[in-house]
Amino acid sequence: MSVRIDIAGLRPERVAVVPSPLAELGMALHALSEPGHHPGLRGWVTGVTAGLDPHLADRMCDADFLWTTTFSDLFLPYAGIPGATALPGATLAEELDLLDKLTDEQFVDAALEFSCAMSYGVGPGRLVDARQGRRALELAAARGPRQVRFTELLLTDPPKIRAWLRRFLQDCDEAFFAEVWSRLRHRLTADARHKTDLLRRKGLAEALAAASPAVTLDEAAAEITVDKLNVGRTATGDGGLLLVPTSLGWPHLAVLYRPGWRPVVHYPVGSPELAAPPSVEQLALRMTALSHPVRMRICRDLARSAYTTGELAQAHGMTAPEISRHLGVLKKAGLITTRRRGRYVRHQLDISVVARLGSDFLEGILR
Repeated sequence: MSVRIDIAGLRPERVAVVPSPLAELGMALHALSEPGHHPGLRGWVTGVTAGLDPHLADRMCDADFLWTTTFSDLFLPYAGIPGATALPGATLAEELDLLDKLTDEQFVDAALEFSCAMSYGVGPGRLVDARQGRRALELAAARGPRQVRFTELLLTDPPKIRAWLRRFLQDCDEAFFAEVWSRLRHRLTADARHKTDLLRRKGLAEALAAASPAVTLDEAAAEITVDKLNVGRTATGDGGLLLVPTSLGWPHLAVLYRPGWRPVVHYPVGSPELAAPPSVEQLALRMTALSHPVRMRICRDLARSAYTTGELAQAHGMTAPEISRHLGVLKKAGLITTRRRGRYVRHQLDISVVARLGSDFLEGILR
């Protein structure tokens, strides 16, 4: 399983390595919402959370599906601007202006990929396809009334949501991100400069290997392979390739492969170690539970967010009873937690338990 990028005809000057303040703000929001993914940021998360204005924290819950379940392509808007020449801005304000340049169709389509059961940029957009719009509302219902209201507004009044999101991101910048970016941008700029130098002196293969050992280039096939637990394919075509470093993102390695958008590899700078040892008593049971490929893929979904059995069944092309049996094995091994919200029962991977199995496995499913 992997994401592949066809780079046939890609000219060296069309490859750019550039930091992105908007993408880094997205990773900051993700770390605040899912601190278990980022054990090295616990101190920062605790400090920001403690000082966060309650009203801003409440607004953060309205759209958290943009950075918890998946990392929305809205945080990489330059990839969707026609012409394939736009680059990340030097400031958050510049990148918010780039976000404004996306069409309503692009904005809504990217914003609604909040579930593992949603297609990724395939088929007609939700604004013109009533069936896909209804499906989005059905999936939103499993995530609570707030997400239903947000999804309804996305489908009926995109400009209102666009204005809301811009104001929210500006408030996050004022509340905590400006200080974070002032510290991180120098490190990210230095990393981008180093990768650019590798590109010029040693070529794309060396630069990709330096970004992540999970990214490889087959020069004969003119294809980049990103080793992930999902399958996707895209091509640079007449456009280019963007590499965007993140300091807050480890262990996530993201690939934007939305049709019609420029490919982006969003790679982590640095990789902190997990200190906790694996559990001896539960090790055999847990490793047996994780040895099945279907359960590995289920864990990938549940590591990102809580899902219902029905959502997982649709995403994996299986029946609900089949998914329930796999969930039962994972639950018996103590790898997942289950909670009820209204009439929906949602399951989620226990990151702290998985972390004790080793950082290699955790990085693999979160990649």
